[in-house]
Amino acid sequence: MSAPAKSLNFIEHIIEEDLKNGFPKEKLRFRFPPEPNGYLHIGHASSICLNFGLGLDYNAPVNLRYDDTNPTKEEQEYVDAIKRDVEWLGFQWDTECYASDYFQQLYDWAVDLIKAGKAYVDSQTSEEMARQKGTPTEAGTNSPYRDRSVEENLRLFEGMKNGDFEEGTHVLRAKIDMASPNMLMRDPIMYRVLHKAHHRTNTDWCIYPMYDWTHGESDYIEQITHSLCTLEFLPHRELYDWFLDQVVDPDKIRPKQREFARRNLSHTVVSKRKLLRLVEDGIVNGWDDPRMPTISGLRRRGYTPESIRNFSDTIGIAKRENVVDVSLLEFHIREHRNKIDDRVMAVLNPVKLVITNYPEGEEEWLQAENNPEDESAGSREVPFSREIYIEREDFREQANRKFFRLKLGGEVRLKNAYIIKAESCTKDENGNIIEIQCTYDPKSKSGSGTEESLRKVKGTLHWVSIPHAVPAEVRLYDRLFTDATPDAHKDRDFMEFLNPDSLKFVTGYVEPSLSSAQPGDRFQFQRLGYFNVDLDSEPGKLVFNRTVTLRDTWAKLEQKD
Repeated sequence: MSAPAKSLNFIEHIIEEDLKNGFPKEKLRFRFPPEPNGYLHIGHASSICLNFGLGLDYNAPVNLRYDDTNPTKEEQEYVDAIKRDVEWLGFQWDTECYASDYFQQLYDWAVDLIKAGKAYVDSQTSEEMARQKGTPTEAGTNSPYRDRSVEENLRLFEGMKNGDFEEGTHVLRAKIDMASPNMLMRDPIMYRVLHKAHHRTNTDWCIYPMYDWTHGESDYIEQITHSLCTLEFLPHRELYDWFLDQVVDPDKIRPKQREFARRNLSHTVVSKRKLLRLVEDGIVNGWDDPRMPTISGLRRRGYTPESIRNFSDTIGIAKRENVVDVSLLEFHIREHRNKIDDRVMAVLNPVKLVITNYPEGEEEWLQAENNPEDESAGSREVPFSREIYIEREDFREQANRKFFRLKLGGEVRLKNAYIIKAESCTKDENGNIIEIQCTYDPKSKSGSGTEESLRKVKGTLHWVSIPHAVPAEVRLYDRLFTDATPDAHKDRDFMEFLNPDSLKFVTGYVEPSLSSAQPGDRFQFQRLGYFNVDLDSEPGKLVFNRTVTLRDTWAKLEQKD
């Protein structure tokens, strides 16, 4: 029986329709066009997966093109980070391109527009231009400089290029229609004067092109067939096409812009400006802080490329914007890490437990399965001794019948080890339990096959042998914001919704097999969640990040609310 045919999204329907109408498949070419003014975030991941996914589906090349037209905000650091993120997600571009590669061609075309009477130098202030542009319901008025002669416009534009004028004194505008119902068509700015060094062209240029002028022309130069943008660029499509009308050769491919909806993620923000504020205000420790929705942050937190690609496939491509619950992203990382992670034991809130009838000074090494989801993962040995740590919340002096962990007079199984029974406990002067005394059944060893080992008890606890325990700094990350849509409140600043518990530091104890773990290694801490070794980790000083808990604890909190 054949597998059901994959349903196509509306972008794929557009491409299929073009192919059906005779467009040659071998001419298809796509691009991912980030601006290097920050790190990529989870929203960009959807765009990356869309464009590079189309490239794979249609065996078509995909360019990585940097929209580097604003030297005041762009840096080489961001260029390098973007490349790392795209490669880490599992994609490879055909050609690495930069809008700055086309500065000369864009300038030459702008000169042609001036000569054709379709562009002019405007010397108004930005406030004057804003006033004369009109409103959505009122037509704009022409600039007093709109009818400058071609010769004067060419002279001024060359002077702008040569650095003869200060910033803000002149701009180059396209001469379109000041009465257009689309305000973007009301003589849009094509160039502005900026005396700033560019990360690639240094000080070669004193003018820089605007996005709308650069975008479509760059697509045309690269012969991109389908220029896919987020929905906010829908009003720009008319201008995209007008600019292309001025330069296209009928014998070459004319790109077409099509728009899809941005998918926002709950309990975070994906505006680069707001993410930069989090970084600059010291709310987070850089762009790759594991609480950030950046791809670098997600990677450092322990997310896998597969989980992010699966998340992107699940939310799909749509025409309407919406907020995707972050729990869906967390579902995908749990699903993937459950398949690939070794199970290990760690105790993060320890209390000492002494097995009083276990011989003092003795130890044994027990077999532990690495991953029940993966037979090839094998097993390892973990040490067992008279004194162990368990989680403090796994013991109560008294508890009802629904408490299946350890309580006085009750029994539990220690994972991979023995059945124990709590006999007594010791408290400090403040009434805090500092030690639990238990006895064990020597014949109940897991996997021994004895009748006692097959006895059923309702609770199983993880543990770590105290003489063998390896201390580790454990960073418990949670959602950065308490509100699902922190930047959707018009009368409140998004920073008001910061989660004060988004990061907690604890000292935990892990089994000795983790003593040689390297940055990036991932594990499931049994009964606690998914963790990975942080970049700050070094020999003798383990640092773990919690990627996500075993279950969606926020869902329970929201149900209570």
